[in-house]
Amino acid sequence: MRVAVAGAHGQVARRLGRLLAGRGDTVVGIVRDPGHTADLEDDGVTPVVLDLESASVDEVADAVREADAVVFAAGAGPGSGAERKHSVDHRAAVLLADAAERAGVRRYLLVSSMGVEQARKGTPKGMDPVFAAYLQAKLRAEDVILPRTALDTVILRPGRLTDDAGTGRVTLDHGVAFGDVPRDDVAAVLLELLDAGRTDEVVELVSGDTPVADAVAGLP
Repeated sequence: MRVAVAGAHGQVARRLGRLLAGRGDTVVGIVRDPGHTADLEDDGVTPVVLDLESASVDEVADAVREADAVVFAAGAGPGSGAERKHSVDHRAAVLLADAAERAGVRRYLLVSSMGVEQARKGTPKGMDPVFAAYLQAKLRAEDVILPRTALDTVILRPGRLTDDAGTGRVTLDHGVAFGDVPRDDVAAVLLELLDAGRTDEVVELVSGDTPVADAVAGLP
């Protein structure tokens, strides 16, 4: 399998890249910072330096061409303001979708977030405005990308991410109660979703008792 990962130096993305490369898949990692390329190469990932806040559709399409799937795991990151939430978490995600369509890549996995529906009607009372902007940006990306008939899209909404060691056991379903999930397990679920070829759905993910492979296979 050939997989292109946007935001490839992120904590979940690097875990996914190592899983894919470790079993012999080809991984193209899109990163903004040239200083991150050595880390990706150490992971067995082929880096492509592109700033998704300024790159053209054609530039991104060239990077993902011939991929079997693309994964959007980029994010503006902690400490960034509301505008970058929209420029990365929304617009860059849509740019990757545009590029995948242009390059003829159907499969698109979008890493979103639990809680996005809270922000559908604006900033919930008492919520930090920047965090609300993050949720709004993720939700706007979901709303734009999921209906596209040229893409086979899966949106994964993990709960609060932790650096705890993965357990390989999760709860993966629609309408899951909010909770935590190790980044290791998020990467493992993304890998399983890639292998399973799921399409056109939104699923939520927290820690649980079901082995990852069974959790994905058991999705309705």
